[in-house]
Amino acid sequence: MPTILGQNQYGKAENRVVKIVRDGDTHHIKDLNVSVALSGDMDDVHYSGSNANVLPTDTTKNTVFAFAKEHGIESAEQFGIHLARHFVSSQEPIHRARIRIEEYAWERIATSDGNSKFIGADEVRHSFARKGMETRVSQITYDGENWEVISGLKDLTVMNSTNSEFWGYVKDKYTTLKEAYDRILATDVSARWRYNWTSDEQRMPNWEKSYEQARKHMLHAFAETYSLSLQQTLYQMGSRIINSRSEIDEIRFSLPNNHHFLVDLEPFGLKNDNEVYFAADRPYGLIEATVLRDGVEPKIPVDMTNL
Repeated sequence: MPTILGQNQYGKAENRVVKIVRDGDTHHIKDLNVSVALSGDMDDVHYSGSNANVLPTDTTKNTVFAFAKEHGIESAEQFGIHLARHFVSSQEPIHRARIRIEEYAWERIATSDGNSKFIGADEVRHSFARKGMETRVSQITYDGENWEVISGLKDLTVMNSTNSEFWGYVKDKYTTLKEAYDRILATDVSARWRYNWTSDEQRMPNWEKSYEQARKHMLHAFAETYSLSLQQTLYQMGSRIINSRSEIDEIRFSLPNNHHFLVDLEPFGLKNDNEVYFAADRPYGLIEATVLRDGVEPKIPVDMTNL
């Protein structure tokens, strides 16, 4: 045979599942986008077309929705663990399951007292607005024995309007950029962090608390670092998380440098004292790096944050 089959996987991608928990008049929302990828003994279906070992992708879709009812959605990570365990343990040909989840956050709409009284309720607890900030992401992989949980976020836009500089860099005949001693530092954070929980024998992290705390430490580091480069800020963000959260061993960032350039107002007889900027959307610098706990081997793919 002149060719052989390499790595392969299949599943149903982007299953949008919304779970409403009704606690009396108070409702809670979990809004997920779940992608399932399964791999294992799948040579025959590629070579001969035999589907004897194939669990239909439609079945994986149905499982996602059924599990939302049967198990609920405590967290994206916990839901992904339920799914991965099910596919590997219930299907002999499946040796490995990878579950990727995006979670979209909603916040409760606070209504006015007058409006609440007008509609005849003491307080409205079932109205929500979609948060326009980051998307939470998770990837859960299980091979029947070992777990790998990588979580994180994307599209978290942050800005420091001062306490950022950029100078002392290499210059050649093509360099036109002026050194900056007070600049805007802005980026859209894409980050993935890997948990050191890998076995059912270990105590499982509190996924919701861990995400909230990792996000908090990341934002605190961004705000509190006097930055001489975006690389320096990135490292401080990762270090703060690693040093503060014992359950996280590795974090990888992809940070575009969202440039803000001072507008030349002199043609209009005006002085621009670091007040008016042009926000350029492209091209942009792209800073990427991994921060690790000392002694830990990196496992997050370098292109993970671009997925």
